[in-house]
Amino acid sequence: MTWHPANPIRHTIPETRWPTQAEAAASLLFQPIQINSLTLEQRTWVPAMVPWRATDDGFVTREVLDWYGRFAEGRPGAIVVEATGVRDVASGPLLRIGHDRFLPGLRDLVETVRAASDGHTRLLIQIIDFLSVKRRPEKSKYFARFLSVGERHRRTLAQATEDESWLAADETNMRAFLADAADELIEKVLDERELESLRKGYRERVTDTHLAHIEELPRVLPDIFAAAAARAREAGFDGVELHYAHAYTMASFLSALNTRADGYGGSRSSRVRLPLEVYRAVRERVGASYTVGVRFLSDEVIAGGSRLEDAIYFAQEFARAGFDFLSLSKGGKFEDAAAPKVGHAVYPYTGESGYECMPTIRSDERGPFSRNVPLAAAVKRAINSVGFHLPVVAAGGICTYEQAEEILRRGEADIIGAARQTLADPDWFLKTRLGKGDEVRRCTYTNYCEGLDQAHKQVTCKLWDRVQLDKPNVSFSRDARRRLLAPEWKTEG
Repeated sequence: MTWHPANPIRHTIPETRWPTQAEAAASLLFQPIQINSLTLEQRTWVPAMVPWRATDDGFVTREVLDWYGRFAEGRPGAIVVEATGVRDVASGPLLRIGHDRFLPGLRDLVETVRAASDGHTRLLIQIIDFLSVKRRPEKSKYFARFLSVGERHRRTLAQATEDESWLAADETNMRAFLADAADELIEKVLDERELESLRKGYRERVTDTHLAHIEELPRVLPDIFAAAAARAREAGFDGVELHYAHAYTMASFLSALNTRADGYGGSRSSRVRLPLEVYRAVRERVGASYTVGVRFLSDEVIAGGSRLEDAIYFAQEFARAGFDFLSLSKGGKFEDAAAPKVGHAVYPYTGESGYECMPTIRSDERGPFSRNVPLAAAVKRAINSVGFHLPVVAAGGICTYEQAEEILRRGEADIIGAARQTLADPDWFLKTRLGKGDEVRRCTYTNYCEGLDQAHKQVTCKLWDRVQLDKPNVSFSRDARRRLLAPEWKTEG
């Protein structure tokens, strides 16, 4: 079950007037913008989306090439390739860049986008690190195999049952008893982390410094990210976006929940220390002229988490360090995620923080459209106020030309990101620029696509995945029920 506001209002997608071709040509949206040495022909941006099309070993597939090629046909200013793992570790059907063996496929991806866009679209890749997240276990399996029984459990169980025999009981009998125990008793015996592991699955945290591989993250991650960025440059990508957002490693270092006591947690200056060290290592490896940006959170939307004031501080530090652009998101955390079904992994977009990351038409009075733009605007004002003018990318429910143009005209952002609307119609930027906005297929913001992502199924859009299935050369999902790409759009000229 995904979180929604109490007593939600069902909004409708906003009515809009699309520009003529001449109006579009004169707009800010379709003007070029410079990012370091990189020039975008227009200020349109397709944020990273995970389509679940890579191999289980993280290699580029024909389906990956087709996915990005289809977006490139709409000729946006830039496309950011999905979160791509920087380590050479298993990650399921998600792209990886942690070894040179991934380079041939990534080069093919670059060439595909260049060809499909006729060279008009710039291509960046988002690079990410993540920690271990295990599937929710069966209750009996958790108590039989995963719980580390200690003296604390014995004392608590003895006290809760008023039976001191548990202090010296056989561990096997104790595990079997707990496996059949009522939730009320289990909640007394297990601590908070153990209960989470039982009900959501075990999840590593950056604060687990008793684990050697977690303790050493500040020592190893800068070189790992730098090597990944160097591969991105070698493969021909126009830049990299460091993934410091949502529920993953680098965002967790930035989080106010990061209480590490080794100089990499606690205060804001300590929490931003590793993200800055990673950036500096990347910059040293790829050079001053290569585009390096960052995706991070304007608000974590969790109890005790970072808020806008933290984001402003981080943004100013990122700007001082030399990042080339800032891309803002919101929420998407594990801490408030719903408990998954047994055998499934926790999904960080099911709680309130996840909702705020991808709000739907079932919303509060504010609605989902441009919902997060004020936060991006606050960050932009803050960096401008201290003399920095690197581009800021705003996203979140932006689905019309009028929305996008007004955001730019008000100076709330410099680039417009649109993920779900671009999934609904990969050609919408092109249609708008050519004065054919009435032909745009408009996202209805039901998050059908997000539901597929949650189920680890190939992501498609309900507006087109079951139409024109009898056309030649249609590629189908693994269940053979959905087409994988939006129908082709052709226009004169």
